[in-house]
Amino acid sequence: MKFFIGDLPVLFPYPRIYPEQYKYMCDLKHTLDAGGHCVLEMPSGTGKTVSLLSLIVAYQQHYPEHRKLIYCSRTMSEIEKALAELKALMKYRTDQLGYEEDFRGLGLTSRKNLCLHPSVKREKSGSVVDARCRSLTAGFVKEKKERGEDVDLCIYHDNLDLLEPHNLIPPGVWTLDGMLRYGEQQKQCPYFTARRMMPFCNVIIYSYHYLLDPKIAERVSRELSKDCIVVFDEAHNIDNVCIESLSIDLTEDSIRKAARGAENLDRKIKEMKDTDAEKLQNEYAKLVEGLREADTARDEGAFMSNPALPDDLLKEAVPGNIRRAEHFTAFLKRFIEYLKTRMRALHVISETPPSFLQHLKELTFIEKKPLRFCAERLTSLVRTLELTNIEDYQPLQEVATFATLAATYDTGFLLILEPFESDTATVANPVLHFTCLDAAIAIKPVFERFSSVIITSGTISPLEMYPKMLGFTAVVQESYPMTLARRSFLPMIVTRGSDQNQISSGFQTRSDPANIRNYGNLLIEFSKLTPDGLVVFFPSYLYMENVISAWQTMGILDQVWKSKLILVETPDSQETSLALETYRTACSNGRGAVLLCVARGKVSEGIDFDHHYGRTVLCIGVPFQYTESRILKARLEFLRETYRIRENDFLSFDAMRHCAQCLGRVLRGKDDYGIMVMADKRFGKKRTQLPKWIANELMESDANMSVDQAVAAAKKFLKQMSKPFPAKMQDGISTWSYEDLQAHQAKMEAETTRDDYQNGEYDGDHRVHGDTVMAEAEGQIRELDDDFDMNDADESAMLQAAADINPNGSVPG
Repeated sequence: MKFFIGDLPVLFPYPRIYPEQYKYMCDLKHTLDAGGHCVLEMPSGTGKTVSLLSLIVAYQQHYPEHRKLIYCSRTMSEIEKALAELKALMKYRTDQLGYEEDFRGLGLTSRKNLCLHPSVKREKSGSVVDARCRSLTAGFVKEKKERGEDVDLCIYHDNLDLLEPHNLIPPGVWTLDGMLRYGEQQKQCPYFTARRMMPFCNVIIYSYHYLLDPKIAERVSRELSKDCIVVFDEAHNIDNVCIESLSIDLTEDSIRKAARGAENLDRKIKEMKDTDAEKLQNEYAKLVEGLREADTARDEGAFMSNPALPDDLLKEAVPGNIRRAEHFTAFLKRFIEYLKTRMRALHVISETPPSFLQHLKELTFIEKKPLRFCAERLTSLVRTLELTNIEDYQPLQEVATFATLAATYDTGFLLILEPFESDTATVANPVLHFTCLDAAIAIKPVFERFSSVIITSGTISPLEMYPKMLGFTAVVQESYPMTLARRSFLPMIVTRGSDQNQISSGFQTRSDPANIRNYGNLLIEFSKLTPDGLVVFFPSYLYMENVISAWQTMGILDQVWKSKLILVETPDSQETSLALETYRTACSNGRGAVLLCVARGKVSEGIDFDHHYGRTVLCIGVPFQYTESRILKARLEFLRETYRIRENDFLSFDAMRHCAQCLGRVLRGKDDYGIMVMADKRFGKKRTQLPKWIANELMESDANMSVDQAVAAAKKFLKQMSKPFPAKMQDGISTWSYEDLQAHQAKMEAETTRDDYQNGEYDGDHRVHGDTVMAEAEGQIRELDDDFDMNDADESAMLQAAADINPNGSVPG
């Protein structure tokens, strides 16, 4: 389908379009035209990705700037899905236009997923793959080979140097599998092909971390231009991603390994002094000039990048006391010894970075400034020493990153030392949390650097929370309802059990046997009436284990087993994958299954239960975070003081976005149907925080139900869904043909014209608002007044003349 939005021709790769897709594209275009940022919530299963790609690719190709699209998603499956959509879109554009556009689109993921080297790709750990890859591809390894030394190189990486840098891969859209196949055929590395081709691509699809984590973004995304269009898809958790990218946990074990790493560095420095002292001297000279100069020769496989250094600091010379390699390792050892003494504390310590630095200075005389350069100085030293077994220095890198962050930021961070794993533990197992409290710190460079950032998801309500938390102003904030020809999903809030007692996973009632039995009865009834798949979400693993144990004792699981298989999600990803596979098999062969999972687990985020794989989703309790967490308490306090966000507002917002994410798993398109059950009395007060497309379908009569009422409503709904519903019944309502779209555009144009007539004047091309017309009229009156203004002499002369003509003072006839 081809249509216009304003002056922009859009090619959409399907013969019909949903009304919400068209509105979504209009708001996207408005955002790009304005050169600002936006927050958009699009219902699950309504083609958000294809709408976004169709509009932005059309925008790229139509306007001469050819702005690059950086599309960020969270999981591998979502990245692969987006690449497949883009490939289909570009094929459609080629068919419609009659020629192939000069266009490149590709995805980037970790070395582990894109490696072709026979021995390296067999490694299971991502960090080991990274380290072994660097040992085969680093610049100094190639130099050794050129000098005739016997070292191993990666033939796939070497072959890239023989090709033109801007033409490592032909034009087109390359999926991850396509990149691997092409790399195997041409014997070239897919990972470095993607990395080096990024400046020459129209669309790049990769993980959030390549843009939000400063340690990775500095290496991967440094060359991207300011006019890029950045999209964060599935962005309901974007604040948590920002916080995780700048948070570090240090344990006793990692500090011991860091100390060993510092000793190894010392030994390597002594060896190099004996064999090649000139290299160390050259490094020293460069560090006097400043980090930016020392960094010019940084290779693409650098050990680590700076987690936080602002540009002005990179121009400074490195402080004298850490310039020499042996001085720097002595400095690191002293800092590590200080951390060891801090870890011996037997009570919880919570302090700000300035307080930590003050205590550090009093005990060790370590100043703030050299700490800020720790991460960059370590990278420089590792490069100079030509180290290949990088994984041995990973804990030391964490300590250096911790030092740099602690010395760079005064606010937005907190150090929390927890000596025991829990309040009841007696054996110390200390963890030093350096936790980021302000999500805006990590994403601020993205908003400052790129002109248009689009934050979008199916469950991102309430929208106004994101600009507040992330510190930006949105041009457009919009949540779209779902247009349906018939009611294809049934949201319900169950507040009472069959015995009319209220049900809740709240702390006071969660262990009450009557409460657990009511939840069990709800599960039994829905396992009987739901065809095929039933997905149940609990607030936490601990609560799920307790409830399952109680259900086993009460005989509830035996009754559920008569209707369906029972499978459980665990924290182990392999076990969960096996459970999912068995669940899908049981749903497909008619046995049916119940999958018990956790609201913040793997299943709730990236797994779709479309059609018969999920006919009912059951949320047992409101998925609040564990509120006794010291890190969460610190963040809540920070949000209250900095952004005026109250604790309860944030906790409620966080719980409801995860609940909405769980509910959205069951509906993956307009031809799908399902039941959404929220089983907790507290949902009644929080229904306004549900996404617009769910809240609009939640009837008042369905917002305060008992188990029996919910079962009756669900049976009635499923009976309705079992009746045939021809696709043509959706025409013109929930799907538009080209003619329907034209009729809608004509109607909107007519309404705009009518409004213009009412508010002002309309002359075809030129519209003037009513207020403008009035202002112009008043201006003309003032001009006339100015023309007839008289000075005092003129006025008195005129009055005198009038008196002479008519001495009686009467008005002449």
